Amino acid sequence: MGPPIVSGPRLAVYAFEYILSLSPMNGSPDREVEIFNAARQLPPSERVGYLEAACDGDPALRRSVEELLQEHDAGSDFLQTPAPGVQRLEPPSAAGASAAHTGTAGSPAEKAGDRIGRYRLLQQIGEGGCGIVYMAEQEEPVRRRVALKVIKLGMDTKQVIARFEAERQALALMDHPNIAKVFDAGTTNTGRPYFVMELVRGIKITDFCDQHSLSTRQRLDLFVEVCRAIQHAHQKGVIHRDIKPSNILVTVNDGVAVPKVIDFHESRANGDDQPGHRHPQRHLQSGCAAL
Repeated sequence: MGPPIVSGPRLAVYAFEYILSLSPMNGSPDREVEIFNAARQLPPSERVGYLEAACDGDPALRRSVEELLQEHDAGSDFLQTPAPGVQRLEPPSAAGASAAHTGTAGSPAEKAGDRIGRYRLLQQIGEGGCGIVYMAEQEEPVRRRVALKVIKLGMDTKQVIARFEAERQALALMDHPNIAKVFDAGTTNTGRPYFVMELVRGIKITDFCDQHSLSTRQRLDLFVEVCRAIQHAHQKGVIHRDIKPSNILVTVNDGVAVPKVIDFHESRANGDDQPGHRHPQRHLQSGCAAL
C-alpha cells in the first residue's frame, strides 16, 4: 500500500513517515531484551517452544537471544557453584545487604545527585532495553549540561557491552551539525561503560512540524538536512538502520530549527553482510540517546 493521498503542509510529513516505515524493524534490541527477560525466567524445557513463538521465524533474533541466555546461564552456574574446598556462604542479612551493592538486573544503579566520573546526574531522561540516559552536569573543565548514557545494572554481558562500545565508536566517527556529538567516555565504579554526548533539547520532527504549522517547503527543508546527516554517516561507513521520527529531534538555535539524528543503537558498519568481513553490530536500546 502506498502513502495516503494528501495535499498541503501535511504531505511532506506523510511522505517522510511512509519512507521511514519501509526500514526493517525486526530484531530491534528492545524486542531482543524483552524476549530474553521472559525466556530466562522459564525452565530450559519450556524455552524452545517460547522462542519459536516469540521470535516468529526470525533466525537472527533467535540466535541473538540464545546467545544472551547462554551467557546468563553460564554466569549463574559460575556464581552459584563454589570452587572445590570452598564452603558455600549463606546470603547476607537484610542489614548487610543494604550496606552492599543491591538491585535487580535492569534496574537503575544510580539516582539524581549521584556522580559518574566528573558528571553529576540531574535526572533520568531516557531508558531502553539495556541502557539508561541521564541529564547530567559537567563541572570541569567547562560547565555544561550533557546526556550520559550507561548500561543498566546486570545487563553488562559481553554482547551488550560490545554493542554499546560499537554505538559509541559509531557516534565518535561523526562530525556533522545534524548528528549528536560524543564528548567523553569511561566506566563507572562498578565497571559498567558509559559515554557522554551532546544534550539535544528537542522534540521529534513530526511533532515539531505540526506544532509550528510548517509549510510543505519548510518540512522538506528539514528533511533535506536529515538526508545530509545520513549521507555523512554513510560516508563514514555507518548505516543507521533505525531512522524514524522519534530518532530525529528538532531543536531551535538562534531562531533556526535544527534537526538532530540520534540513537545509533541499531547502526552497523557498512560491509557487515559481506562474507569474511565481520564487525560487531552497532546496537543499543531505542530511546536511549540524548533526548
